[in-house]
Amino acid sequence: MNETRYEVPGLEAPVEILVDRWGVPHLYAASRHDLFLAQGFNAARDRLFQLDLWRRRGLGLLAEVFGAEYVAHDRAARLFLHRGDMAEEWAAYGPGTEEMTRAFVAGINAYVALCEAEPGLAPPEFGLLGYAPARWDAEDVPRIRSHGLAYNLQDEVARARTLRDFGPEAEELRKVREPAPHALRVPEGLDLSVIPDDVLRVYELATVAPWAAGAAPRQGLDGSNNWVLAPSRTATGRPLLANDPHRPVSFPSLRYLAHLTAPGLDVIGAGEPALPGISIGHNGRIAFGLTIFPVDQEDLYVYRTRPGAPRAYAYGGGWEEMDTVTETIPVRGGPPVEAELCFTRHGPVVRELPERNAAFAVRAAWLGPGMAPYLGSAGYMGAESADAFTDAMRRWGAPGENQVYATPDGTIGWRPAGRVPVRPNWDGTLPVPGDGRYEWAGFHDPDTLPTERDPERGWIATANEMNLPPGYPNDTRTVTYDWYAPTRRARVAEALSAHDGWTAEECVRLQNDYVSLPARAVLPMLAGLPGDGPRVRTALGLLRDGGWDASLDADSAAAALFEIWYRGHLRPALLRQALRPLVPADRLEEAVTRVQPPEAASGDARVDLELFPLATPELLTATLGEAVAAAEQLLGPDPAAWSWGTLHRAHLRHPLADRLGDAPWTSLGPVPRGGSGDTVGATPYLPEPDFRQAGGASFRMVVDVGAWDESLVMNSPGQSGDPRSPHHSDLFTDWATDRAFPLVYTRERVERETRARLVLAPAERQDRGGTARRST
Repeated sequence: MNETRYEVPGLEAPVEILVDRWGVPHLYAASRHDLFLAQGFNAARDRLFQLDLWRRRGLGLLAEVFGAEYVAHDRAARLFLHRGDMAEEWAAYGPGTEEMTRAFVAGINAYVALCEAEPGLAPPEFGLLGYAPARWDAEDVPRIRSHGLAYNLQDEVARARTLRDFGPEAEELRKVREPAPHALRVPEGLDLSVIPDDVLRVYELATVAPWAAGAAPRQGLDGSNNWVLAPSRTATGRPLLANDPHRPVSFPSLRYLAHLTAPGLDVIGAGEPALPGISIGHNGRIAFGLTIFPVDQEDLYVYRTRPGAPRAYAYGGGWEEMDTVTETIPVRGGPPVEAELCFTRHGPVVRELPERNAAFAVRAAWLGPGMAPYLGSAGYMGAESADAFTDAMRRWGAPGENQVYATPDGTIGWRPAGRVPVRPNWDGTLPVPGDGRYEWAGFHDPDTLPTERDPERGWIATANEMNLPPGYPNDTRTVTYDWYAPTRRARVAEALSAHDGWTAEECVRLQNDYVSLPARAVLPMLAGLPGDGPRVRTALGLLRDGGWDASLDADSAAAALFEIWYRGHLRPALLRQALRPLVPADRLEEAVTRVQPPEAASGDARVDLELFPLATPELLTATLGEAVAAAEQLLGPDPAAWSWGTLHRAHLRHPLADRLGDAPWTSLGPVPRGGSGDTVGATPYLPEPDFRQAGGASFRMVVDVGAWDESLVMNSPGQSGDPRSPHHSDLFTDWATDRAFPLVYTRERVERETRARLVLAPAERQDRGGTARRST
């Protein structure tokens, strides 16, 4: 077995890191300080380029290494940094978070210093791109906010534009609002006509990685499933907890698996490489897993600015001046650029429109203290009981989360968390004037959110659907009206209710379930439809007469035809039918595109169900024929040779592949994939003719609560971001074929699976100038 030793400044005692056959590091330290320092060092060992890119993107320092084309992004990112008092910021997370983060960053910097001393250790991207990794400040971690998930600014603006151009009836076709019924009310004083179409351009520059911009809408790719089963519903009599968070598929993975052990802490699972701790996993006493609970934490404020003085805005009967900050953006290959950043009392100014005497700013709860995405997991990852866990979640800030949990004594539960703004006189569905009439009044008490523990049915599941219980007063304690469609959760509920005796392996299969509930709803419409013409007969033979079970399997010809038909032909035709009486004929196609953008990763299945009654035999026949013609163009003339996986494939590319030339390690795949954005095994994809998977499970986990070594997990494409590592892409095939591997936990089992041993020892020189050293 390979053993590598490092001398690491800052350590107080040796730390042992055992890397198992799947690339998961198991860290054993004598103190929490040493543990988190070692976690940072090890994260950098596996993911240094990813870490550096994350930091540069978040702080607005991309132009420094990539040139002037990134100046606009850097300015946008700087607008959305946390700029508050750092003492208040650290205190908001609870005891130990600052110390944990400082140790973690010291570990990253120790590895950066080692790469400076031994340049051959640095990942090859740095040499190919011609720059070196940078040192971190501990404050970088909580100051960076723009990489997290946030809601519902994009829906506010999309809703405002649809109302402005096409009216409320068209808006009802764009997205269902829940809980229903919910009547839209345009806030008094809001002039929809003044909102420009590009009002969120700067916001999107800040919150979408520039190398991913334009690929697909961010929110369409984010989601997640989780569920927890009581002992009465499992084969072993132990609880099971399953979680598969959904994000854009990336290379390397968004998630990093690790096992962190020190006195009083023994936690394993996944976090993000740039953050200390673990956010999804278990600690030997409680298992926990999260999905998005889409709390509305954002608002667009619309200001009337002073004629001739566009940096003054009307507020409270007078005029207020925007605060202006000038920052210098370094630019590779050119002079630095002075960037002017403007802020109102509500937040960063994202658009100025002096010709209309208007300006626009974003108010975001996630810019406040204690709201760095996922950093709050430090407060719960060491919880020793269900009550301690739910108490810790009261501090959680952002993003909004559905946490499910389970303990070895059989307790299961659900605890949603996230700061919910109090909007006393509006519901957050639309932008508001910034003149003082629409102000937040703090945040709702976290204990007013609903919770559930040990339900009689023996299971709990969430999948971003509207899960407020009947009677919850969303009109007065508004969480949001913008939820995800219920298809994934409905399918999970159907499966979990079907039988007892669940196993971890069955949960993995359910995480990769490709049954399409929209397909089930559509197929009955084909009953009795005449087969007029060869193409329609082909379609009916595959979808109606061939016994297709509505599963979007990669090898299914029916699945390929259904997805081509449903998304590319049936849905647009139904929208045209519904919009035709609502909009002028010459704007019909524009309206169709507005309510269902062609780049959308998936539509709103709730809207589709409302449209199905418009599906006349003539419309069905026409669109089926069009879909078969499209399939012939894409897949060839023989339907027997069609398969969904031929079109729908996972093809992972390094975020800077275009800059890295011909390096073979910048691309993985393509490989065939089943599913869609509507299935539990979520694989949303880019529009025709691409069909490439754009989002899905960033990792998958099933915890056997109490028999911890029997837990199962998957990360993709591998644990390491360094192409020289054996764990760079070793999990890609297993991920793509829906497999899992053991998440081993006990020291005995870890030792059995260990393939590499690292020893981090205190450096002989512990002064600031000390540098880590390596020996094998």
